[in-house]
Amino acid sequence: MVKTVAETLLRILEFLTPTLEIQEITVRAIQKQGISKARARWAIPGESSNSDDNLTRKVKVRILKGTTYSDDAEVRPQQKAQFASNLTNEAESYAIIALGSNLGHRVDSIEAACNLISGDPDLRIISTSPLYETRPMYYDDQGRFVNGVCKVATDLSPVQLLDRLQSFENVLGRVKLIDKGPRNIDLDIITYAQHVISTERLTIPHKLMLEREFVLRPWCENFKLASTGQSVSQHLQQLVPGEPSMFPITPLAPESELLQSLHPKRKTHVMSILNVTPDSFSDGGANRPTDLDALKHTIQSHIAAGATIIDVGGQSSRPNAPDVTAEEEIARILPAIELIKALPEAKHVSISIDTYRASVAEAAIEAGAHIINDISAGSLDPDMLPTIARLGCTYIMMHMRGSPATMQNPENTAYPDDLVFTVATELLVRLDAAQQAGIRRWRIILDPGIGFAKTVEQNAELLGRFSELRNHEELRTYPWLVGTSRKGFIGKLTGVEDVRDRVEGTAATVTAAVAAGAEIVRVHDVKEMVRVVKMADAMYRRGRRGGDAQSSSPSSSSSSSSSSSSVCDTHCSENDQQEGQTQIEEEEEEKGKGKGKERNNCVP
Repeated sequence: MVKTVAETLLRILEFLTPTLEIQEITVRAIQKQGISKARARWAIPGESSNSDDNLTRKVKVRILKGTTYSDDAEVRPQQKAQFASNLTNEAESYAIIALGSNLGHRVDSIEAACNLISGDPDLRIISTSPLYETRPMYYDDQGRFVNGVCKVATDLSPVQLLDRLQSFENVLGRVKLIDKGPRNIDLDIITYAQHVISTERLTIPHKLMLEREFVLRPWCENFKLASTGQSVSQHLQQLVPGEPSMFPITPLAPESELLQSLHPKRKTHVMSILNVTPDSFSDGGANRPTDLDALKHTIQSHIAAGATIIDVGGQSSRPNAPDVTAEEEIARILPAIELIKALPEAKHVSISIDTYRASVAEAAIEAGAHIINDISAGSLDPDMLPTIARLGCTYIMMHMRGSPATMQNPENTAYPDDLVFTVATELLVRLDAAQQAGIRRWRIILDPGIGFAKTVEQNAELLGRFSELRNHEELRTYPWLVGTSRKGFIGKLTGVEDVRDRVEGTAATVTAAVAAGAEIVRVHDVKEMVRVVKMADAMYRRGRRGGDAQSSSPSSSSSSSSSSSSVCDTHCSENDQQEGQTQIEEEEEEKGKGKGKERNNCVP
């Protein structure tokens, strides 16, 4: 067996390039949060090592703590699939591209630009940042911006890259009327490797980036700028030494409110559970897809009670639930999707589909659903992550081990290295896989997986320590969903066997989730839990730092030279945000607030 990072890396290189004569291998191993990272360099035979044209090849490997690799032939193809995509050419350079839009469907425009970048043979998106909504910075009489950044690998020169990005802007119909005025898409080169360029046409690093929180915050990392000798993180701290003035956003349905993560006055979304299954643990058989009148009545009652998201499930995920075919699952969920889409009162409601199958996800999105809620985070179907990337929908990734049939086995409920630490580490691995598959950062929602691969005590501990997980350094800018409704651990801890009588226990867990920072709670008893959430929001979402948030400024308030004191008290739809007619703005104008110059959060 291969036991060390160096040995593992060497075996992978030998497998990927069997004719390669490795002249030198240098390994740098880093242990961080249970993951070993390693890098290696080697030379290609036949190329002059003294030539400037000689390309040093490199591979990056991430290895889970304790993982070993054998010489078994059945294992090797898996290594090829996992690591071949990481082979890179050192002639490539990394560029940071700022993404911005304040006309039309802003998120759609940014995603269309990313798709053009990804589809170009000379460009490759390595990672994307969160998106932020901001007020205009230089020219005030225009709509709010949505901004972010992406990291791109390319062998184009800086000027060639500029030409390519401008061609993408033209394809997307950008028309420049005034400098720094409204635009449906804006693509700027922020940095290109460590190049410093100053010409009439191009300045790198971008000359205005250090005054823009909306660029520095999404980008925020320890990348050191050659022009200043300081890291991006240091510049951000100097620009905004206190609380951030902007917060990440996540799109749900086109007509739904944008979800704002971490905003101290955000309102918690209530996701209602609509199981169209005969065998779900709590409500199996209650909503038959063939009884359309009863199903319609249930949907209408959920909306009237205050649900903003409806989660439709066509297969039970309870322990040891019998499997059904993808065709049967699709046949169960499609009538519910069609009913919701046809209801006028559901115009602003997001439709989520609870499935771990790629084919079901695709059929659901094509039928009009907006979100895929995957209990396996892509681990049960190898086609799921690439399918989600292609569909471009919002994706909920839950922590789980094994499958519904095996998740409660002892090996899947063992957390010797600390429960919260391990859940965070394993979620990071799935997030890395999602990023590599091409899923945009702003399309991901996380779920700690209460009730999945955890004992009664572990569920209680994870919920009690959820604020630690929610505010984990590498996870805190993601929105979080918590689903505890009627689950078995509540019954065990309260002594209530009938799942329908677990309302009080569920209410306690929902309150705890809101207090710790959840953006969405998933519930069966919609009317009761909407009331609980309203009370919890009143207590814990008061615009001051508490257990749930690390910030006190508005996500929609970008800043300029001075931070704005305005706070967005409501979620805003695309149209509301474009017109800037949110309730909080009107209230602040009446109070004389927010008169200072605002910073536009156009890019990270």
